[in-house]
Amino acid sequence: MYKKKLIFLLSLIAVLALLYAGSMISNSGFFSKRDSFAWMDSNAAERAGRIIISTSYDGFELVKQNNVWFVLYNQDLLPARQVRVQDFFTVLTTRSEWPVRSSNAYTHERFGLDDRASRIIVYAGGPALAAASLLDLLIGNNDFSSGDTYFRRFDQNEVHSGDSSINLYLSSVNSWFNLRLFPDGEINQIDVDSVQRLSVRTPYESQVFSRSGRGWIISGIDVETPSVNAIESYIRTILTTEGDGFIQPEFNQTITPDDFNHYSISMEFGNAAIVTIRLTEADETDRRFARVSGSGSLYGDHIYSIPAWPASRLFRDAESFESD
Repeated sequence: MYKKKLIFLLSLIAVLALLYAGSMISNSGFFSKRDSFAWMDSNAAERAGRIIISTSYDGFELVKQNNVWFVLYNQDLLPARQVRVQDFFTVLTTRSEWPVRSSNAYTHERFGLDDRASRIIVYAGGPALAAASLLDLLIGNNDFSSGDTYFRRFDQNEVHSGDSSINLYLSSVNSWFNLRLFPDGEINQIDVDSVQRLSVRTPYESQVFSRSGRGWIISGIDVETPSVNAIESYIRTILTTEGDGFIQPEFNQTITPDDFNHYSISMEFGNAAIVTIRLTEADETDRRFARVSGSGSLYGDHIYSIPAWPASRLFRDAESFESD
């Protein structure tokens, strides 16, 4: 009798062990259901007009106005990196393998797909702004053994795993900012040939560079033999200068509007647009703050924070423009 009970008990343990092992293998993906699809179709992505991204430590929105994307953060509308938005939608619209790991709601917590999950909601723009979302996606834990990330649609129980590159777009709101002083040039690069005049003013001197045929006429400083390459390299440096963040005036009481009245750089373009950068004096770390405005500026008046090295390249002496 005892022997029969022992055999029964050992058999039961073996069955339970097999069931548990099967469950673990299933969850690890060996027997997961293969599923290939894109989270969004390209037509839906083209209709997008608003993106809400929330994580456990931050939250922000992207909104499209006149076909240009902006970051809405702390109630301020800031320039967004258009290429980054395009890359973001490429990830969502690319067809990939997204195997099903679970269909049970009880597993959501284990996969990090409960109320702790990061979330991406995409809405249509225009009149359909208040309509249902085009995508509502939860992003959960990473599977460190495979490098995959777990996902599920907000209104569905199915848990999928796959490419973790979406995490790059959840890292920080700063990664979405277009911090170029000339943000118009991010996609369509502003050609140096379009610049007709450059005026640089400091408390000590004024430099004016005026295009004349294939060369330049310089006034305000003495340059015996102007170098076209040096002048146009300088212009290119200004066009591609970028800061490392935006600052809110209410959070920095040491900066006043008068601080931007002593240093300026103005560019006049062939289409009659004029863009002016107004800068503060360099602080104790050689950092400057800048405001950009003008008829040719795509975005509004924001304060850019410019680190020492790029700030130092914005102002040059007469010798910098001499031919060798």
